[in-house]
Amino acid sequence: MTTTETAASAAFPEARGRDKGYEKRTVDAFLARARAAFEDAGDALTAAEVREASFALVRHGYDIAAVDAALGRIEDAFAARERAEVLTTAGAREWVGMTRETAQTVLDRLARPKRQRFDRVSAMRYGYRIDEVDLVSDKIARYLETGESVTVEQVRSVAFRMQRGGYREVQVDAVLDAVVDVMLAVS
Repeated sequence: MTTTETAASAAFPEARGRDKGYEKRTVDAFLARARAAFEDAGDALTAAEVREASFALVRHGYDIAAVDAALGRIEDAFAARERAEVLTTAGAREWVGMTRETAQTVLDRLARPKRQRFDRVSAMRYGYRIDEVDLVSDKIARYLETGESVTVEQVRSVAFRMQRGGYREVQVDAVLDAVVDVMLAVS
């Protein structure tokens, strides 16, 4: 094991007891890639790719909360760098325009009537619980419209229970990702 691998594996606690955690080698490899990408601005890793990273769950893996917290900090760093690059190349007006457009797209989606904001899966399949998604959607809409307090961590960590005929997960997740993009753009 190299010094880098030893340092990376010592960076996170292991999942406790019978709990599963993230597979260590995959996490270590992703973090090494992220570090290299951040140090070499030419590498094409983005904040969105950091947010979308996923790892297998295994016994004796890394503690999920610790890795997720680190990924959140890494995503914040990449988002800040991306914002700085756009501000430098295109200017503040372009950055504000892109952010405003994304926020408006999200608001348009969340302005739909409750229980109709997202496509539904068939009655034989499971999707996100409609009432829970609508509750979170209302809170996000108030954040975008009035600045009501919501943190990036709250949006990143939101979890919904499942129900037959619920909202299509991929659509809900895409909107949550867009909200995180907007929040990081204005922070």
